[in-house]
Amino acid sequence: MTTKTETTTQVYQVYIKASPQAIWDAITKPEWSKRYGMGGVVDYELRPGGAYRAYPGEGMKRKGAELGFPIPEVAIDGEVLEADPPHRLVQTFRMLMGDEATTSEGFTRLTWEIAESRPGVSKLTVIHDLEGAPRLAAMSSGEMEDQGAGGGWPEVLSDLKTLLETGRSLSG
Repeated sequence: MTTKTETTTQVYQVYIKASPQAIWDAITKPEWSKRYGMGGVVDYELRPGGAYRAYPGEGMKRKGAELGFPIPEVAIDGEVLEADPPHRLVQTFRMLMGDEATTSEGFTRLTWEIAESRPGVSKLTVIHDLEGAPRLAAMSSGEMEDQGAGGGWPEVLSDLKTLLETGRSLSG
């Protein structure tokens, strides 16, 4: 996986031995999202103007309690700006969990691009525009992992790749 971090934009690319449709489903369907990352359950209305919400999984709730951060019923919210299954999803993204400084940073822009690289292998590119959200940028990059905030996009995407290629998450 390659990582490119700039002042306001983080770009991550990973090659996954899976079809674009399998990756799309893993990103947008709750039965998949609860199996990797922090185990959150996503809810997408896959149309421009549609709502996006991520609900915390048990692991996320447990981790929040350990760190003294109550996890709200909706951990992340946003709006779908563009949906072109299974190739491109553009959405807004606002972190509602963690400290007040992170929540007050507001909405950022998240783009998922999925392209078949060769038969059976796809490239997933995640572009997170974090203008005006330095705390979320630190969390997203994994810089706050030692403070209990997890490994950010690098960890989530590694877990997604592992799950799709082996059927098991990094933690299971």
